[in-house]
Amino acid sequence: MTRSSGEVTSTTRRTSRMALTMSGMVLVAALAACSSTNSSAPAPSGSATASTRSAIPASAFSDHTGITATSVAVGNVSTLFIGLFKGAVVGTEAYADYVNSQGGVNGRRITVDGSDDNYQGAPNKQETQAAIQKDFAMVGGFSLQDNFGGAVLAANPQVPNVTVSLNLATANLPNSFSPAPAVNGWQEGPLAYFQKKYPSQIRHTAALVADQPSATSKWAAEKQAMASLGYNVVYDPTFDITTTDFNQYVITMKNDGVKILFLEQMPENYAASVVKALNQQDFHPVLVLGGSTYSQDLVPNSGGAPAIDGSYLEQNTSLFLGEDSGGIPAVDTFQTWVQKASPGFKADLYTLFGWLSAELFAQALQAAGADPSRGSVLEALRGITSFSGGNLVGTANPAKKIPTTCYIITRIESGTITRLDDPPVSGPTHGYRCDRPFYYAKG
Repeated sequence: MTRSSGEVTSTTRRTSRMALTMSGMVLVAALAACSSTNSSAPAPSGSATASTRSAIPASAFSDHTGITATSVAVGNVSTLFIGLFKGAVVGTEAYADYVNSQGGVNGRRITVDGSDDNYQGAPNKQETQAAIQKDFAMVGGFSLQDNFGGAVLAANPQVPNVTVSLNLATANLPNSFSPAPAVNGWQEGPLAYFQKKYPSQIRHTAALVADQPSATSKWAAEKQAMASLGYNVVYDPTFDITTTDFNQYVITMKNDGVKILFLEQMPENYAASVVKALNQQDFHPVLVLGGSTYSQDLVPNSGGAPAIDGSYLEQNTSLFLGEDSGGIPAVDTFQTWVQKASPGFKADLYTLFGWLSAELFAQALQAAGADPSRGSVLEALRGITSFSGGNLVGTANPAKKIPTTCYIITRIESGTITRLDDPPVSGPTHGYRCDRPFYYAKG
């Protein structure tokens, strides 16, 4: 069928608007990697920990949906529209390929049954419902609509859900387990690091925050943590997710005397735009980026090394894009198998989440023995109290939904992201700094 020029123009505009919206929404998802907690600290009342004590349904121990003597099928519902979270599927498939190359798990090959919810709630719910009818578990999916699938998982507590869930209700389900759990609060470690390094600059702190509930709530928690350490935030506006030009924000920051700027509440494409605006206005505060900005595109999209050199990054994952491959073997394994699964694909945080989720599932499947059921795998997941994916991420406690307290500090030097002041990767903490507790948000 031939479309009229008006129809084409309308479609192009809708797609462009959606692309902007989707691109902006990435930052909401990226924040899942930024929150952590202290395993020695008591969880706040009403936290996810209590929900994990619910009994596994007795019927789950005789439920062998999706598993045979030679294979096990896992469902993955992700948002693939405009390639948004393609990495979640690629990472899950890459780990399945890796473990299958070694004979599978107890002789069973993992097959990934992927589907695209097209950034819509109803398809997410429908595809999750379809998957649990034929697949053994849900593994590695990533979607901003996961609350819809979460309702299905809540009604089917016998189904293991091993994913990084953005929706807190879904993450808190007793059948949900994440390699990177999150709670309401913020890591003190990186903030304490910059407090010590820039004691006067932190009295003139700024941040740019997307006008999205998940981003603003995370920023509120971080701002509380900052205040407890003596930071004074003088400028922290929210920006619309369709924003591409940050010059006016930069001009205001410059006039307000900002000395240190935190861009932890945005992904790489937005951070690069801010860096360009900073250079256009000849304004150069201390710049701190977060794990959501860590990307192969960060430096080139910012205008090259001269534009961004000297900027800091803090994150609670390794430098999984390759910089840590010499000291953390799992980095090279991850990169190698991602390229086998999808040649030329640029791995991102969501690729890592997919890989780690599949690894966590495989570990539980292995522990469940020769004749695993959904119930025995859920039981095994409840026994995994320490997980780091071979140090790809700081050690967390999936069983109790307690994230890591560990982090790394890096700086961009000559266009290269380089570790700074961290312990040696060959040491007992594998290059992670684990020196501060978690700040629990109040209210």
